[in-house]
Amino acid sequence: MTVLVTGAAGFIGAHLCEALLAQGHEVIGVDSLNDYYDPALKHHRLENLTPHPGFTFHHLDICDLASLQDAVSGVSLGHVVHLAAQAGVRYSIQNPHAYVQANLVGHVNVLELCRHIDGLQHLICASSSSVYGGNRKIPFSEEDRVDHPVSLYAATKKADELLSYSYAHLFDLPQTMLRFFTVYGPKGRPDMAYWSFTENILKGEPIRVFNHGDMRRDFTYIDDVVDGMIRMIAKGPIPPIDGDKPCRVYNIGNNQPQPLLHMIEVLEEALQKPAEKIFEPMQLGDVKETYADISAIQRDYGFEPSTPIEEGLPKFVSWYRDYHKI
Repeated sequence: MTVLVTGAAGFIGAHLCEALLAQGHEVIGVDSLNDYYDPALKHHRLENLTPHPGFTFHHLDICDLASLQDAVSGVSLGHVVHLAAQAGVRYSIQNPHAYVQANLVGHVNVLELCRHIDGLQHLICASSSSVYGGNRKIPFSEEDRVDHPVSLYAATKKADELLSYSYAHLFDLPQTMLRFFTVYGPKGRPDMAYWSFTENILKGEPIRVFNHGDMRRDFTYIDDVVDGMIRMIAKGPIPPIDGDKPCRVYNIGNNQPQPLLHMIEVLEEALQKPAEKIFEPMQLGDVKETYADISAIQRDYGFEPSTPIEEGLPKFVSWYRDYHKI
């Protein structure tokens, strides 16, 4: 089976590609390798992929539909996993146009590509827990209303879900949207708190702790996320019921939200070094808590996250030390 993965040099994308190749699948990866964070990390992720005979990489931007179409011309695709996007809640306040291009124009291009692929079994797309915005009911359920985004990033991800549903309705295109909850682990993203905290603690510099530490996150280890996605690819889309359209949304999280201050304690122990904390108010566009109800993905795909942060964060720290030769 051949799988197209957009955002193949990204954090989740690279790990997914490795898992697919290990199972013997052919993988076509595309990525723009942009400089939102240091492209050297993206090239580092690709180092484990490009030597593999089953992996083909195309350096392209999904906003360029013609190049995207050329990358899969003549290839029989069974599945497409669309992970390419402009990530980051805070950066969306500084550079909104990057989100409109990557997350809206790019998403429509992937939908246009997929609706013309004969025999495509499944399109899996990245959404985000950010769509829940300021919802106060926890845990967050796929049945909750998500029409009050508190960041432009969240708004674009909700828009992607609506665009996908319209393509499912118009063209019977089978799709699944995954709302990721704070994915972390080796080869992760430098814009995430656990990375910047690790960096600053090792340098002896203070860390900024927002909302005075009164925050919780449903930290989800990368291996658990990839396991869920592999299960989804293997089983395929869940058939629609009662005349609905072939477009479903699932939370994919750990179902175990952790206090931010506990996460810092785990990092301090793994690093064997205390953190100097600067407590600050809540940042614009941020939310106090995320907590995934994962009963739907458990029921339909047998998803069972098993990695607590006490195990996952030390694995990240070990990788971080190796990567930076510390």
